Amino acid sequence: MDIKANDSMVSLLQNSKFIDAIQSMQSFAFEMNPDIDMCYDYVCEIAGISTFVADGPAWDLFYDMWEVVKEENGLD
Repeated sequence: MDIKANDSMVSLLQNSKFIDAIQSMQSFAFEMNPDIDMCYDYVCEIAGISTFVADGPAWDLFYDMWEVVKEENGLD
């Protein structure tokens, strides 16, 4: 049977540190005026992970929050 790498992956949406990092992006953005790369690095650092780009649901949550943060803080 051919198994894809993502078939066995558990999404970071079940990781409380990741969720906490996403939720704290707003205060981070208010203090630091970051771009999306800085926010990505921030989330990785706070969550104690090296990456999450392969985790579709986690990436979508991050990007949705980035859109909110960007709009609230006039970032680009």
